Amino acid sequence: MTQTSVSVLADGVAEGAEFAHVRQMFDRDEASKRLGITITELGLEEVRGNFTIRPEMCNGHGTAQGGMLFTFADSLFAGACNAPGRPAVAAQVSIHYIAPAREGDVVEGVAVTRQSWGRNGVTDVTLTSGGRAIAEFRGTFRVVKAV
Repeated sequence: MTQTSVSVLADGVAEGAEFAHVRQMFDRDEASKRLGITITELGLEEVRGNFTIRPEMCNGHGTAQGGMLFTFADSLFAGACNAPGRPAVAAQVSIHYIAPAREGDVVEGVAVTRQSWGRNGVTDVTLTSGGRAIAEFRGTFRVVKAV
């Protein structure tokens, strides 16, 4: 499969030298590209982004399939736990679905690392659509050796 030329990072996001590893990570992230995820802000304290629910992302109930929302939250989580400069991966994650998203809805997300100690940390991601919460994701990460 060939890589798409779409960028996950919006213009002007994570341009500093300290974010080179995050740019490289998202450049190789085909899943986020194919979902149409855009990271609109990336800093040491917070990561923001969005994507739009397309017809092929909906389940038999006409709502966004949960895996699509999970993947979006996981991409924001990845940005947040990797932003401080060391490669990090998920150790454990969970998601609570609160309300549905439907075709055409723009889903926005905010990831914030709540705690970080040693090689571990906890990051929360809130997903919203139209100003209402639709999911809450919590992930524990572990810093690993460079891959």
